[in-house]
This record gives sequence, structure tokens and C-alpha cells, in this order.
Amino acid sequence: MECEDVLTKSAVPDAKTPRTERGRRTLRKLFDAAAEEFGEKGFHEASVSSITRRAGVALGSFYTYFDSKEALFRALVQDMSERVKLVAIQGVEKIETKGNATSVDKEVAAFSSFLDFAREFAEIYQIIDESKFVAPDCYRKHYETTATRIFERLCKGIERGDLREGLSEGHAWAMMGMAVFLGLRYAVWARDGDRIDMIPDLTRDILQHGIARPLPEDIRRR
Repeated sequence: MECEDVLTKSAVPDAKTPRTERGRRTLRKLFDAAAEEFGEKGFHEASVSSITRRAGVALGSFYTYFDSKEALFRALVQDMSERVKLVAIQGVEKIETKGNATSVDKEVAAFSSFLDFAREFAEIYQIIDESKFVAPDCYRKHYETTATRIFERLCKGIERGDLREGLSEGHAWAMMGMAVFLGLRYAVWARDGDRIDMIPDLTRDILQHGIARPLPEDIRRR
């Protein structure tokens, strides 16, 4: 499944969930147009009419799915959060197919996939940040659920034996913060000459020395 095809059940109230493929395409057009409008203008300057014009959708179609601009914004935040989840899952699954992937490998893969996503959809930062004021419950849920997914992967790594004991929810939040701000610096604020291809290696170095189980002394000497 590609990111563009994601339409979460939680993003639109059940009564307005599209029943047909055509309806799902229309909803995706509205989400994509809203992301561009909110990303460029912010919530207060963007309008329903400007969003529908950009989407190439009739104004009446908007109200088939949403009661207001705020309802669309809230749904968009949830949709983007779900897309972030999906790209991370896809990154992990891709590295797993190569075999013998460590927990650090999986975290680097998840981060690399997010970085690619943020480079393509830089407006996610504007939208998520603005949701802190427009839809604070969605803002909090986005970060809490993201941190929970990271923590669950850490717990699996501890069970596997390739991550050290004692990793906590706080470690997951710290890792999420690293991903968010590296993405901001190297995806949104990228400069000419940046070695963006080296950022996953930087991430690996931080994780390898921060969460990996220390190697036995005799192995380190080899």
C-alpha cells in the first residue's frame, strides 16, 4: 500500500466515510489540497473555497465529508499521522526482507523512510505544529502514538537480546525527538551542500552507542 492510498477510518467520522472508490479519490484530493493550502497559508488564512479549487472539487462535495474547515484540519492531522506510521512500517519491513536485521537497523530504516517522506511533504511540519493550537488533542495524540510505536519496537529488541535492558518510554520519546528535529533541519531547512545521505549513518551512530547492548570485551578487542 502506498502513502497516497491511505484513508484511515479515524480520519473521517463514520457517517461521512466514503463508500465508493470515487469517493475515496475525492477525499484524497481534498486531503492533498488541504495539506498544500494549510502548509502554505496556515489554518486561519486558508479557506474551504481555496481548498476545493485546488482539489478541483465542487464546493458542495466538501460538505459531503466535512462539516467545517476545522473538521478537515483535524482529519488531515490524523491522516498525516497515519501516513508517518505507514512509511515507518514500510521502512522496517523492507529492511527485514534482507534478513538478519538488528533492532538498530530497523530504527535507522524507519527514520530514513520518515526523512524521505518529510523531504517530499515538508508541509507536515507546519500542519502538525499548528495543530498544537487548532487541535491540541490531535497534536498530542500524534506524538503519543508515534512514541508508543517506537517503544514497542524497543521492547521487542530487548526481547531479542540485541538492545540493552532498561530502555524506557523516555528513550522512545528521545528517539522521536531526534527524528523530528533531524527531519526539520535536513528535510525542511536543507541547505546546498548538505550531505543528507549521511544522516542515516549519523542516526545509526547515535543509536548504536546509545541503545545497543555493549559488546563483550574480547569481541571489542578484535
